Amino acid sequence: MSATAVKLALSGVRKEFPVRGTKESFTAIEDISVEVREGEFLVLVGPSGSGKSTLLDLLGGLTKPTAGQLLLDGAPIAGPGLDRGIVFQQYALLPWRTARTNIEFGLEAKGIRKRERKQIAEHYLELVGLAGFGDRFPHELSGGMKQRVAIARSLAFDPEVLLMDEPFAALDAQTRESLQDELLRIWRTTGKTILFITHGIDEAVYLGQRVAVLTSRPGRIKAVVDIDLERDGDADIRSSEPFREFRHHIWSLLHDEVVRAQGLELADSERRDTHV
Repeated sequence: MSATAVKLALSGVRKEFPVRGTKESFTAIEDISVEVREGEFLVLVGPSGSGKSTLLDLLGGLTKPTAGQLLLDGAPIAGPGLDRGIVFQQYALLPWRTARTNIEFGLEAKGIRKRERKQIAEHYLELVGLAGFGDRFPHELSGGMKQRVAIARSLAFDPEVLLMDEPFAALDAQTRESLQDELLRIWRTTGKTILFITHGIDEAVYLGQRVAVLTSRPGRIKAVVDIDLERDGDADIRSSEPFREFRHHIWSLLHDEVVRAQGLELADSERRDTHV
């Protein structure tokens, strides 16, 4: 992979957290090294507690690594910035703002004038399939529509990278699959670099050009799988043999990690009970 093709580069990233009431610490992620190409859709999948959200917080500049380096376009990530858009599982929309003015929020931070903000917001409402819904408030929208607004808001200020933390996890299965299709369409339309975090294997295989599999805590990159699926128009690739093979391969990589993660959760619970 050439240096000019790399958008995000993580090298030897470790994150430790202090254990409250003690001098000890625990390591959430350890020695994470991976590169994300310009315009790539990379998915991170791992068991509960593998540090997926910790990694996204680091990439978003919300916390700093204990060790290692995170680079965006060759420059260290030193804090939050408009060069990264973040979409969380919870929509985090401002309830007193309409869909349009929620989308305009980041544009205001960039100092863009009102008329241009409205034009940009309308463009992204149309992009995510919500043309005509700009004057609706969040409480007037379904869960899927709220998440579309959140995606539009993150795209509207034209970030270099879109970071997505299990954005469809709280949605019903039909809405989730519909939004997966929408996200792929938006990705192809915009050419954005996307780093998508999930615990769903089917979702990882369906969305990712590559899937990075994380170990149980402390999270490490166990393998990176290239996903090569023929997407022929309306064909249902989820029921295809290649899809099932990729799914089985990733599940095989994850199985032992899921079992180990469950053991760690049980040990943590017993330790807490002992100190009560």
